[in-house]
Formats: sequence, structure tokens, C-alpha cells
Amino acid sequence: MTTRYLSLRHWLRMLMPSMCALCGGGCDDVVCDACKEAYAEVRQMRCGQCANPLAEIPSLPRRREPNLALPMTHEKLDPRLRGDDVGHICGTCLRDPPAFDATIAAVDYAIPLDQLVLQLKFGARLALAPWFARQIRDAVLARPGLPLPDLLCPVPLGPGRLVERGFNQALEIARPLAAALGVACHPALALRTLDTPAQSGVAPSVRARNVRGAFAVEDPDLVEGRHVGLVDDVMTSGHTLGELAATFKRFGAARVTNFVFARTPPNR
Repeated sequence: MTTRYLSLRHWLRMLMPSMCALCGGGCDDVVCDACKEAYAEVRQMRCGQCANPLAEIPSLPRRREPNLALPMTHEKLDPRLRGDDVGHICGTCLRDPPAFDATIAAVDYAIPLDQLVLQLKFGARLALAPWFARQIRDAVLARPGLPLPDLLCPVPLGPGRLVERGFNQALEIARPLAAALGVACHPALALRTLDTPAQSGVAPSVRARNVRGAFAVEDPDLVEGRHVGLVDDVMTSGHTLGELAATFKRFGAARVTNFVFARTPPNR
């Protein structure tokens, strides 16, 4: 093979070989194939609405919905996405439905993948964000019949935290995810009007109150009658995403779906 046929990416790999963020071994990506297979490809049955793990005996099937999937960039979606099974709903969501309609979570927030989230959020390892987006995309393809959103909106940070961190990790994930799904990303569609304490530092019993009234919508006309996708790195209690979804619903959103890299298991 002559040099003129070698891609720029090939040369970059040769000049700056990467190491797996989990095991430290050499690889062509931020996570090696072995670690991805071991930790990020475990498929389990999840609630279609909140993405918490379901028991072995499935809950009641959710009503069927038309497939509104859009083509991905330059390619058709995986044929599995053309089905009409949108999953099962857990007892908690049946008893007390959240404001959002569905949640896609790529992995559990557990060792060792939780370290990747911390590296992105607090270590500014931004190269992890596109990898997170690819794992979310794979989780989308594993949900037959899931309607894709009309647009994506990252969960906004408060002004103080954005200045302190220098970037919004949700936006860093949302941009490559939008490209992968073939939908538009609107970085400033949602605004955080209250600079609330981080949910991770708040007792579970007050997390809902902590984010109540914390969001606003910049362009209501862009939301009315549309399917909005919310993007974040981690979903823990779901109160932040629930409050944001409720805000979009108040402005006329027809449907809200969460797209998160990691889902914290219950009781954590």
C-alpha cells in the first residue's frame, strides 16, 4: 500500500497510538475491543420508559407505536429498528408515569465504566464523548421500533458550573450522537434558569425539589408538536430529566425521549 492511499486517521494512529481508557492496552479507539465486549456490550432487559433493569419475568407490554425512525447519515438504519416492539414498562413507571416517554441507556453506571464518566466530566477527557455517543447509538439500534426524535437537546449546565468546568459534557455527547442519528442538535434549546446544587450531592429525598422550576425553553416554536431527545452522561434518580421533560411538555412537545450513556442502578 502506498502512502497516498493511507488515510489521515491511519497516520494519526501510527504517530499517536492510543491507549485503552480502561485497561491501558494499545488500541485504535479510546476503549479496546476486549474491554468493550467485557463491560459495554452486556444487554439486559430494561424498562422502556426509565431504563431501570427489569426482572426476568417481563412487565406489561407497552402499547405499540408507529415507527418514526429517520435515516442515519448516509445509511439506512439497522433493519432491527423497523420493528414495532417498544419494550416493557416497569411497575414504578406504570404506577407513577414520569414526564418523559422513553429512555435509552447504553450501560449501567458501575465499575469500571463509571470511571469513564468521571474522566470525561472532571478530567476533561473529551475524546470519550464520541465513544459514549457510539454506545448510545448501538443501544438505539437494539430497541426495535423506537421512534427517533426530531431534534436533540443536551441537558444544560448552570452558568456557574459551566464556567468552572469549561464545557458541558452532555453537549459533547449530543453533537456526535446527533450526527450518528441524522437529527439536528440544538445546544441552547433548554436553559437552566436556576443554578441548583449538583444532584449527586443532594439527598435522594430532595432531588425532585432541587430541580423544580430549574429549566426554561429558549424557542417554544421549535418544540411544539415535536419529539425532543434529551442527552446526558448519567441518569441517576431521573428527576433532572423528568423536570426537563415536563418543561418541554408544557411548551407543547409531543414526545420526549432520554438518551444517556449510563444508568445508575436502583437504590444507589
